[in-house]
Amino acid sequence: MIENREHGRAPIELKVDYRKLNSFFADYTKNISKGGTFIKTSKSLPNGTRFIFRLSVPDRDSAFELNGEVVRGAAAGEEPGMGIRFVWGDELERIEFERTVEQLMEKSLGAELTGNLLRHANERDPRD
Repeated sequence: MIENREHGRAPIELKVDYRKLNSFFADYTKNISKGGTFIKTSKSLPNGTRFIFRLSVPDRDSAFELNGEVVRGAAAGEEPGMGIRFVWGDELERIEFERTVEQLMEKSLGAELTGNLLRHANERDPRD
């Protein structure tokens, strides 16, 4: 599970709502990190597309409304979907969201594995 990425990610499924043209879609995440998520969908948006989506988190009264950019589609043979990088305009919103992601990871993976995953991501070479 530990990869050479800027942010450690965990296999957490959350509901995602977004709009493409005049249609609304509801899909689910395959995994999430502080920096982005992978949305399982057969209706991928083109790379470089920026869009607003709502991410529903358990035990939270309202969904996060986030800006994202499609950074990659699924490769051949992979589960259909798109890799999303979060785009932040508000530092406080980013901090609140990152805390929530850490809590989700800890509930899903446990404190020790989450700590190792986040520590590994923080120690990685920024040139990677």
